[in-house]
Amino acid sequence: MSKFIEVSPGELNDNIFKQIGQEWMLISAGQAGNFNTMTASWGGLGILWNTNVSFAFVRPSRFTYEFMEREKYFSLSFLEEGNRRALQFCGAHSGRDTDKIAQTGLNPIFDAQAPYYDECRLVLICRKIYFQDIDPAKFLDPAISGNYQQEDYHRMYVGEILKVIKKV
Repeated sequence: MSKFIEVSPGELNDNIFKQIGQEWMLISAGQAGNFNTMTASWGGLGILWNTNVSFAFVRPSRFTYEFMEREKYFSLSFLEEGNRRALQFCGAHSGRDTDKIAQTGLNPIFDAQAPYYDECRLVLICRKIYFQDIDPAKFLDPAISGNYQQEDYHRMYVGEILKVIKKV
């Protein structure tokens, strides 16, 4: 197993736009023996209510949604280079129908709060503090509706960042 260290959120100096939007991340929630993960390319980090937070978006149709609803914690995992196939697989297949871990070869690590993977270079462990359903009536730019051809609007989760874990 790889060695990880905990760092302060203020020590992050990666380009989060590139990390989330181009390299993608895994959103995971649950406990050993009962967890799920999905690939995401929407989200963000920031300060809200004087707290370091993450923003993660999950459609109700996704299997991970059930875990996000049930659990108090979730992780955002950024994998090392060379894991694009695993990210693609986790974004294209449901954990309802397939064992994503067996199919991708990812090696889960079970933190006290949320799972992450030995193949990560960076992990954020987050505690849910707020959620909000996307409301199409509030789209100020009608082009946004193009992201929702099936009207399957995301739920946004705001998570307090409890831990930032980096691979050494």
